[in-house]
Amino acid sequence: MAQTLPKTQARFKMVSYEQASPGVQEIYDDTKKTLQLPFVLNWFKCQGDNELLLKGNWSKLKNTLMEGQVPNVLKQLIIYNVSKERGCHYCTHAHGIFADSMSTMISEEEGFVATKHLSSPTMPLSYRTAVQVVSKAALNPSEVSDEDFNQLEEAGFSQKEIQELMAQADLVNMLNTISDVSGIKIDNELLETPQ
Repeated sequence: MAQTLPKTQARFKMVSYEQASPGVQEIYDDTKKTLQLPFVLNWFKCQGDNELLLKGNWSKLKNTLMEGQVPNVLKQLIIYNVSKERGCHYCTHAHGIFADSMSTMISEEEGFVATKHLSSPTMPLSYRTAVQVVSKAALNPSEVSDEDFNQLEEAGFSQKEIQELMAQADLVNMLNTISDVSGIKIDNELLETPQ
């Protein structure tokens, strides 16, 4: 019988920038530039030994999370919430930091922290609705109803924005799966960031 690895042990080779092939280094550079980070996240490093896979997953993440009409902070909150509900420690921590760093885009109220005010009246109703409906889509897709789509429309989202929001349900499932099965640890650089 195969031995189960402890959750804290990486199951895939972690490829640092220096060890990476030129093609992987190019993708790493793009992740740092796009995410405005001075380092490569472990989520990418655990795929650095497979350039084709990394390229496809980065393209999906970049286009689904970083592009489009829906504010990035709302997308980050959805990924944070689903990750927290599912118990994906890596994604909860990372996307919580990213969402909280954009808190002032939601409210200028002193002490407002996006992840701590997800269901608070200070959070716009449209954001609360989107987080609730898209979290349901990610965690229980067969339970999504026409009423859920109507709620998003009533909250002010266009059809294109609703498609974009629902794409976050698919994206977070990919992010959580890779994080959990790979056994990656939180990046040291992210541990140094207060959450």
